[in-house]
Amino acid sequence: MSSAASTNSPRAAESGSSVVISVDAMGGDRGPAVVVAGMAKSAGKNPDVRFVVHGPRDELNRLIARHKVLADRCTVRDAAGVVTMHDKPSQVVRNGEGTSMWSAIESVRTGEATVTVSCGNTGALMALSMIRLRKLPGVNRPAIACLWPSRNPQGFNIMLDVGADVRADAPDLLQYALMGASYARNGLGVEHPRIGLMNVGTEEHKGKAELKLAQEMIARAAESGGHFDYIGFVEGGDLASSKVDVIVMDGFTGNIALKTGEGTAKLVGGFMRDAFNNSILSRFAALLAMTSLKRLQKRIDPRRVNGGVFLGLNGTVVKSHGAADATGVSAAIKLAFRLAQSGFQDRLAARVAQSQAAIANESQKDATPGDSDTGVAKES
Repeated sequence: MSSAASTNSPRAAESGSSVVISVDAMGGDRGPAVVVAGMAKSAGKNPDVRFVVHGPRDELNRLIARHKVLADRCTVRDAAGVVTMHDKPSQVVRNGEGTSMWSAIESVRTGEATVTVSCGNTGALMALSMIRLRKLPGVNRPAIACLWPSRNPQGFNIMLDVGADVRADAPDLLQYALMGASYARNGLGVEHPRIGLMNVGTEEHKGKAELKLAQEMIARAAESGGHFDYIGFVEGGDLASSKVDVIVMDGFTGNIALKTGEGTAKLVGGFMRDAFNNSILSRFAALLAMTSLKRLQKRIDPRRVNGGVFLGLNGTVVKSHGAADATGVSAAIKLAFRLAQSGFQDRLAARVAQSQAAIANESQKDATPGDSDTGVAKES
């Protein structure tokens, strides 16, 4: 192995507050060179991050050797196989052993690393994560949480689920709320998050039966010491507002909202470029407004919010966008580091246990004739 990649165990190499992150170097649209460049970008800003990198050993050693900042901060795990964007999750589960994605998840499962970061196939990554890491006790459906630019002081809101599962019952939505609150505290530093439940309107009589039941369950969890505020139903226009920190929804709704937002951002960006290139005067106006435009571009740059977190597993997995460049990969690694350093996984497990207690309490009420109706009447 070249000098660029340490052969020692990352645990042995840790010092102080160092965090070891497992990186799937393959599977992204731009190839391993961009992933390694993102690692170098992150390492240059953070002396406490170390890596276990998964992929073809010789190729990765050559790429890592190009970045002096990565010297003695990487351990390479040889994995010849690659999960492509076209592979079906079921096929990957059956035949994925030996791939860089499988190996990256395995490093977290064995305790070699704290967090996995991958740019690969989302469905396959979730399927392998569920098989190798297993779900936390009591979790029915894991969720994918993403950051959404907002007017809040932290600059972002958390939205979940954005595609792990198209379905979600009331107990699932309660778990999403508690996991989202934990993510807000540990990932964004929001001490007392405000939770909103996505619906077709804010009026209490609107929405499907499972949404109305989820509303009651989340409200009770907030009142019983959930360390968050439940503000009720929210609408699509509230995704970027300052009235809420965490927006809860099923994966079908969340994935559509996410893709719609990405498409709208690209459309607005294209319209702005067309407007400023329309004439000599508009180009001059763009030059005068350059500082403000750069500030706006930085604020809405999707690369800064790259990284969806898989919640509800026995291990933390961060999914980077498949087309991420070095800046995007670095952003995903930064998020992974922050979550690992905060002890996020242990705190998340505690929140899931709390949700199980709340669900058990609801089931007990339903099993006792008359109690459930009385409880709902008192809440209203």
